[in-house]
Formats: sequence, structure tokens, C-alpha cells
Amino acid sequence: MSLAAPKLTSFRPPRRVLMGPGPSDVPARVLQAMAQPTVGHLDPEFGRMMEETKTLLRWAFQTQNALTFPVSAPGSVGMETCVVNLVEPGDTVIVCVNGVFGGRLAENVRRAGGTPVLVEDAWGAPVDPEKVDAAFRAHPEARLLAFVHAETSTGAMSDAATLAKIARSHDALVIMDCVTSLGGVPVLIDEWGIDAAYSGSQKCLSSTPGLSPVTFGERAVAKLKARKTPVQSWFQDLNLVLGYWSGEGRRTYHHTAPVNPLYGLHESLIALAEEGLEASWARHRAMHERLRDGLETLGIGFVVEPAARLPQLNAVKIPEGVDDAGVRTRLLADFGLEIGAGLGALAGKVWRIGVMGYGARAENINLCVAALRACLKA
Repeated sequence: MSLAAPKLTSFRPPRRVLMGPGPSDVPARVLQAMAQPTVGHLDPEFGRMMEETKTLLRWAFQTQNALTFPVSAPGSVGMETCVVNLVEPGDTVIVCVNGVFGGRLAENVRRAGGTPVLVEDAWGAPVDPEKVDAAFRAHPEARLLAFVHAETSTGAMSDAATLAKIARSHDALVIMDCVTSLGGVPVLIDEWGIDAAYSGSQKCLSSTPGLSPVTFGERAVAKLKARKTPVQSWFQDLNLVLGYWSGEGRRTYHHTAPVNPLYGLHESLIALAEEGLEASWARHRAMHERLRDGLETLGIGFVVEPAARLPQLNAVKIPEGVDDAGVRTRLLADFGLEIGAGLGALAGKVWRIGVMGYGARAENINLCVAALRACLKA
């Protein structure tokens, strides 16, 4: 006898204003794109859309890299894709750690069999280029640098161009995490000399979670082709994945791609192209300044100094005596507003307020400041 079916009803999610560290608000046009009929992942019309998505991603990354596509998984798998393809057992990798996600990069290097050399900076501070140069001089065998451009756990933005230049001077490749930065601040892959980078669909690109745009330059591809050992992950082995994403009528089965989420990413990139990168960067900056001014009236300050402050991810200090979890709970229950808690060393000390993608608009900022004012008065 079969088990009785559970007596449940369809899920109806509540309406929220998402101003945490991600996901961010998704516009109706992206949700509508995802609701279109599902086609096969080898359908020629779907293949045409895949090629358009690659073209749009090259523009968003500001690169001509042929190997640019969305990994069928969230940003954490984009991180792993870059690491497992470019790190072999025994490789020495300089890894910059100034927050949670730098630490994750180091752990990925370890699990790929590499030896991470940590360049550590305080949480809330950008990566110190002089420390990176010193690490390369102390470890001349290192041929790879990995760092987080926009550290989501702190809201600190590092000088990617300078870090990449240092790596080049030591004949090293560069892996850059731009999960939180792509679309919100300048990300200039070719101009900066970044060899491999990964991002996420759910932040400044204004799509749903679950996809990780990546890009690999010629030097990275050469390193991949020269590997002496197989890539440890079958799913993320670019030698295999590219049989599906290469296009030109030779598309072969690798995995069943997330068809409808890719519709959404394509639509979100179309929206970004309609706005323009410079306009998007300016909008994120303006909304950050609006939030900053509002928070100042509440006596709430920032963790990161202005010169390194990421506009779209604002780590702010919780006023003394205020119940961190209690405020976030009330914001969600009474105002339908989500903000993020601190992570790691900043847990219980900061709130992380996202001003990302479609969520970077004045009505969201006004709601956030008004809701925080009401909670703090209570």
C-alpha cells in the first residue's frame, strides 16, 4: 500500500523588499521571462538565446573572452569552477583574505590540492597591494593570485587593477571574485588584465539565484590545456562543459541546463544593456549616498572607510544596546523588509544593507530608513 499523499497547498511566497546581501529584488519582466514555456536544452532556439547570453555577458564583464558563459549553479560553484580548473595539486596560490569569501577561496585552493599563501587584512579594509607584492617576493613559485573584488561580508572594495598588475609583474594568473560587483561598479576584465572571474545572477544583475557567470581569458585557457592532472570535478571540468556551450552547431549534451532561469538571466542582461553600464554604476552610487544620508540621521555609521566603500553592499554598525536579531525580525514582520546580519568576525556587530540591481531605487531606500527609525525608537 502506498503512503497517503500529504495534504498541502501550493506555496504562495510573501512579498518582500530584499535589501540584504542577496538575493536582490527581481523585476516583473524577469519573472515573466522565466514563466515562458520550457524548451529542450538542445533546442536550436534555446541555443540562439545561449549565444545572445554569452554576448551580453562579455559586454557586462567588459571582455572579449570567447570563454564566457553562465555556470549552471550559484556563485559558490563559479568560484569552484575557476579554482578547480586553474589549480593543480602542489600549486602555490596567493590568496587575499579580508572577509568570509576570501576565506572560502583559500579553502577551495586547499581542496584542489594547492597550497594557499594567505595575505590577510582586517575585515572592513581593502586588500593591501604591498602585502600582495611581498607575498609574491617571498613565494616566487606562486603562479596564481586569487582575491575578492567586492567582499560581501564587509562591503569593502579592493583595487582590482593594481592587484592584477602586481600579479602580472610576477608572471602569475589572476582569479577575481566579482559576485557582488558585476553590474553595480566598474568591472573591467580586459583593461585590468583579469584571467578568470566569476559572478552571480542574484545581485546587481537583478535575476534569480542559481547561475554564475564566468569568464576565462587566453592565459587561463592555456593553463587549463597544459594541466598534468585531470580537473577534480567532472561537472565543472571546462574541457567537458564547453562541448555544450561552444555553439556553432556543434552543441553536445553535458548536463540539463536550467532553461527557465537562463531565460531570466538573459532578460536581466537585456535590461542592463538598455540602461547602460555607466548609468547603472551611477544609479548604485546615488542610491548608496541616499542611504548613507538617511542612516546618518539615525546615528548609524559604516564599517568601511569612504574610499573603499562598496555602494551596493553597506555594512553598518549596530547602535550600542540595540537587539540585532530583534530589529531584523521586526523589519521583516512589520515592514516586509529584509536586511542581512553580520558574518564571521562581524556577527552581531553589523547589519548588511544591500542596494543592488533593481532594488537600488529611491522607494526602497526611503522604506529602509523609515523602518529602521521606527524600530530604533521602539
